[in-house]
Amino acid sequence: MPIQLSNNLNNSFYGSSYSKPLSSLGREIVANGGTEAQASKYTNRRQAISAGLVECATCASRTYQDGSDEQVSFKSAAHIAPEAAGARVRGHEQEHVSNAYDKAKEAGGKVLQATVAIHTAVCPECGKTYVSGGTTSTKIAYPNEDNPYQKNRKDADSGLLAGMNFDAEV
Repeated sequence: MPIQLSNNLNNSFYGSSYSKPLSSLGREIVANGGTEAQASKYTNRRQAISAGLVECATCASRTYQDGSDEQVSFKSAAHIAPEAAGARVRGHEQEHVSNAYDKAKEAGGKVLQATVAIHTAVCPECGKTYVSGGTTSTKIAYPNEDNPYQKNRKDADSGLLAGMNFDAEV
């Protein structure tokens, strides 16, 4: 009997239920609760992370640590959830500002300026923007009555300020 060739793809050697093996990304998606349809749809890790099917390893292992010599939080490296990092970093930098006011008060100084900068970066694995840290800079003025320049400044200022609030209408 002659052999007939068929163009029907459902009658393949493996049968109609065969699907190609999943990639390592596909297996990870299924292990995290995704379906096989989702696993075969996503071939790009960044897209799978954006869809919430796979966790970003870089974001999951990111830690924050303070590098100053002050007594503040995060002296040892600690993980912060990406959603909470902004608030936690702002709170940490506020501790530095508070310390500056305490330091100025103890020595009879005055805080002239306190600036906090929150830094952001982009995760190389998933492409999400995250808070990468913060910087606090403060300027404190301490009075020094023994300094001759300070004495001259007071004398010059008193000459300029004398009579400024004079009210002749009595």
